[in-house]
Amino acid sequence: MGTTYTRRQPAYYDVEDRDDLYETRMPSSARRYKPYETIDDPLLLQQQYVSSIQRRRSSGNTTKTSSIKTSSVYPTRHTGSAASRAVRPSKTVDMRRNDYPIQNDSRRSKRFNPALIIGMIVAVVVMVGLTFLVSWWQGFQQDITYGYPRTAQIDAVVGHNDSTAHPTHFVFINLHGQIEVIEFPGGDTSKPRIFNGPPLSGSGQDLIPVTGNTVNQQGKINLIVHVGSQDFLFVNDGKTFHPR
Repeated sequence: MGTTYTRRQPAYYDVEDRDDLYETRMPSSARRYKPYETIDDPLLLQQQYVSSIQRRRSSGNTTKTSSIKTSSVYPTRHTGSAASRAVRPSKTVDMRRNDYPIQNDSRRSKRFNPALIIGMIVAVVVMVGLTFLVSWWQGFQQDITYGYPRTAQIDAVVGHNDSTAHPTHFVFINLHGQIEVIEFPGGDTSKPRIFNGPPLSGSGQDLIPVTGNTVNQQGKINLIVHVGSQDFLFVNDGKTFHPR
């Protein structure tokens, strides 16, 4: 019995039956990547594939077409699935690119920033603290200079039984807001003279420093008492002083 030989017909594939050659609509939730480079262009690869099939059909020498891997280029269609998978990007795709920048929420800018509020509170506390510190330092310096009650002393020759060797001694005192001037003619402490100045009213008036000096006016040595920014004149009649 002779052997029967059967001529194998070349297998042809219909391009229309290949679902992976057609682009399907990507789901709206899928991420869109940058366009492919020319070497990965799906249309170019499809044209090359169709041209290869047509050449092999015309030659008839090929019994089986070589499969071209296109899974990395075309999306795979899954029957019965909810959506197709997204196209895998090529190596040239910049994955760090953000095609959908996050929009700033304008409502957040209208809210109060806790750090800003804390900073404002700290600034107010620092300002109040500095003001208190400056006031305390000024009072401390005046306590060292004038003491409490505020007191100042000078020596001067005013013609009241005094001389250069024995000048008259003056003491200026702010006694709880009452200005007093004590004179010791010629430095004699047994014959003091007390002159009352104007009283001071208001809070903290007892802390105002009081000083004095003598001036020559029309041949007479008069006495001027300085209380803060105010000046009080005591006129010399040759024997004693009279407030003006």
